[in-house]
Amino acid sequence: MIKNFLNFEWKQFARSSYFQKGIAIKILLALAVLYFGGIALLVGAGLFFILKKAIPETDPLILVNNFLIFWFIFDLALRFFMQQLPVMNVKPLMIVPVKRTTIINYLLGKTALSFFNFLPLFVFVPFSIVLLVQGYPVLNVVCWFFAMLFLVLSNNFINFLINKSNTYFYVLISVLAIFIGLEFLNIYKVSAPIGVAFNTLYNNPILSIIPLVLMVVLYAVNFNFIKKEFYLDDAVSKKVKEVNAIDLSWMNRFGSVAVFLKNDVKLIYRNARPRQVMMMSFLFLFYGLIFYTQETYKNMPAFLAFASIFVTGGFLLTFGQLVPSWDSEYYKMLMSQNIPYKKYLESKWYLMVVAVAVSFVLSTPYIYFGWKIYGMIAAGALFNIGLNSFITLFGGALNRVPIELNVKAKAFSNTNGFNPTQMLIALPKMVLPMLLFYVPYKFISFEAGLITLGLSGVLGIVFKGFFLNKIEQLYQKGKYKTLAAYNEK
Repeated sequence: MIKNFLNFEWKQFARSSYFQKGIAIKILLALAVLYFGGIALLVGAGLFFILKKAIPETDPLILVNNFLIFWFIFDLALRFFMQQLPVMNVKPLMIVPVKRTTIINYLLGKTALSFFNFLPLFVFVPFSIVLLVQGYPVLNVVCWFFAMLFLVLSNNFINFLINKSNTYFYVLISVLAIFIGLEFLNIYKVSAPIGVAFNTLYNNPILSIIPLVLMVVLYAVNFNFIKKEFYLDDAVSKKVKEVNAIDLSWMNRFGSVAVFLKNDVKLIYRNARPRQVMMMSFLFLFYGLIFYTQETYKNMPAFLAFASIFVTGGFLLTFGQLVPSWDSEYYKMLMSQNIPYKKYLESKWYLMVVAVAVSFVLSTPYIYFGWKIYGMIAAGALFNIGLNSFITLFGGALNRVPIELNVKAKAFSNTNGFNPTQMLIALPKMVLPMLLFYVPYKFISFEAGLITLGLSGVLGIVFKGFFLNKIEQLYQKGKYKTLAAYNEK
C-alpha cells in the first residue's frame, strides 16, 4: 500500500500544471541542500577542534552539551516557519477499503524524510566520528549520537503539533527569548543544569532510552490526533461559525479600493493564519537590535541598511509576499467581477504602505542609537514604500501556491503557501537597498548613501502609476494559469 501511495503522489506531481516549474525549483533546492549540507559537514568535523582551541580548559563535548538546548529550541522555531508538513489528498481514500492506520503512518513517516531531520546529522555524524578518533568511549559516543537522533525526530513531531496551535509557538518563542536573555545577561546560566542533563545522558548510555521513549510518545500523540479527525463527515460537513462583524465604514474614504481593503482587514481579523503572520511581522521591529548593538556592524554600514529594511518591512516581507495567495479560496469570484485589476493591486499596495508607516512610527525608540541610525531606518521605510512594495507585488504574479485559511486542516492539505520562487524574488529586496546605499557611501559619504536610498523610494512613489500598470499586465497575462493552479488543491 505504501508503494501505491508513492505512485499516486508521483502521478499527481507529474500531471500537474506546475510539473516543469517544480522540476526546476527542485534542482535549485537540491543545490541548496548540497551547499548547506557541505557547510554543516565542515562545522561538524571542525567543531571539536575549534572549541578545543577557543576554550582549552573545558572538554568540547561538555561545551556542546551545555548549549544543545538552544540548538533544539531554535531548530523547532525554524521548522515552524520553513518545514512543509506532509501533504496528501485523503478524502478519496476515506471511502475505499484502506486502513486509516496505514494512511496515518505513511503521513507521519514522510516527515522523517525532511531536510530538517538530515541537516543535524551532517553535524552530529562527523562530530561523533571525531570524538571516536580522539579516544572517547565507543559505547558512550554511539548512544549519545542515537539520543541526539531521537531528539531531532522528537522535534519533528513536536513541530507537527505546534503547527495546529499558535499558542504552542508563542510559548516556544517566549521560552527561547527568556533562556537567551538569562544566559547572555548573566542572570542565570540556563546552560548549566541542562548541560548537566546532557552530560549525564552521555556518561550513562542506558539513559539514551529516554529520548527514544519521548520520540515514540510524540509519534503516538500525533497518530491519535490525526486519527481522531480522520472521518469523512468531519472533512465534508459544513461548520456553522458566528462571524464577528467589525465596522469598517471609515475606509470608504479610500474610494474604489475601499472594498478590497475591507476584505483584507476582515481576512486578517477572522482567520488564524494571516493573523499569525501579522503578529509575527511585529517581531521584525526588533531586528535592528541584532545589528545596531554590535560594534562589528558599525564598520559595515551596508549591513545596517539591510537591517533597516527589515525593521519597517516586516508586514511587507511576510504578508505581502503571499499576495495574491491569500485570496486563493475565492480568487475565481474576484476575477469574475467587473472591477479593474489595477484597483485590486492598488489596495494591496496601500495595505503595505500603511503597515510600513505604522512600523516606522513604532521604530522611534531607535533614536537612542543616534540620528544616523534613525535616518537609515527612515530611508529604508521610503525604499520599502516606493520600491520594495512593487517588487513584492511583482513576485506575487509568480506565486501560484494556494493558501487554505483553515489552519486546522494543515495536516492534510497544503496550507503553507511557501514557494521557493519567493526566495529568489526576495534577493533583490535585500541586495538592492544595500547596493543603493553602499555605492554612494563608498565614493561620497554616509549621508549620500542615505539620500540615495531614500530618493529611490520617492521615485517609486512618483512613478506609482507606471509600476502598477506594468505589474497589472503581468497579472493579466498569467491570470488563467493562476486560476488553474488555485484549483489544484
